[in-house]
Amino acid sequence: MSQAAAQSKKVSFRAKESTACPICDENHQKEQMFQGGGRLIAGKLAQDLRRLYEKNKKFGRVSPLDYVMTVCPRCLYSSFPKDWNALNPADNEAIRMATDARRSYIEKILGPLDFTQDRQIVLGAASYLLGMDCYQLRGVSVAPTPKKAVCAIRAAWYFSDLHEEFPHIGYDKIRDLLYQKAAVIYGYTLELMQNGNEPVDQAAGMLGPDTDNNWGFDGVIYLNAFLTKKFKDQMAPKPEDQVLLLSRAKRTLARLYGSGKASKGKPGPIVEMTRELYDEYNAILEEMGGEK
Repeated sequence: MSQAAAQSKKVSFRAKESTACPICDENHQKEQMFQGGGRLIAGKLAQDLRRLYEKNKKFGRVSPLDYVMTVCPRCLYSSFPKDWNALNPADNEAIRMATDARRSYIEKILGPLDFTQDRQIVLGAASYLLGMDCYQLRGVSVAPTPKKAVCAIRAAWYFSDLHEEFPHIGYDKIRDLLYQKAAVIYGYTLELMQNGNEPVDQAAGMLGPDTDNNWGFDGVIYLNAFLTKKFKDQMAPKPEDQVLLLSRAKRTLARLYGSGKASKGKPGPIVEMTRELYDEYNAILEEMGGEK
């Protein structure tokens, strides 16, 4: 079989150059996805800005998210490629010291993992959980907060899919917990966009939250409002606190909606989804006796 014919049957390939782990010095060949060839069949855009993909008859399940995070197969250090080597000595030491805890944590959730194997749904989910864990130990120079937000929502998507495949294991509880974490971290990210305590521009190229459209900071504003509405009961148990929480998110959303109407450069889908979400906010706040 020719090399071209063999490639036409595969989803991914291994990079020729080795990637060295800055934590434990392990070398591995990073797996990357082939482009084109009818591998991806794009479906609709979900309300949480996830691009859904249809199952491919030839290749089966295909997700570009599987290949985004660089993960060391030995110590399970995980990061976006841009940040792989951008470690100061304190970050490096903290991540190295947490290796055993990191492995124990991920195996309790997903079982033993082997990142020398080809990526699939379990390794994809693990890559983002590990990313959240490692960015927790990173300094402000790499803008860890917005990157944790992206990892959290992508991990929630994976656990949603895992729950569909294995409905009796309890992955839905992990999914909901991750969505709630994403809600909180997107709120923090919004504050950082305003106060400048982290260089959030460092994350602009990977805010996504998915890989087909990078909605950037507009996506942060939208997702903060979407997730706040979805998890208002968990984020603020008291009704009066919910009204304050929702009112704050609505005001930020209103600015995004206003800028979308005023600018022809704003992507149509997010403007329309923002309008629909804004209307939902008005209805909820009116029902709760809050601002209209």
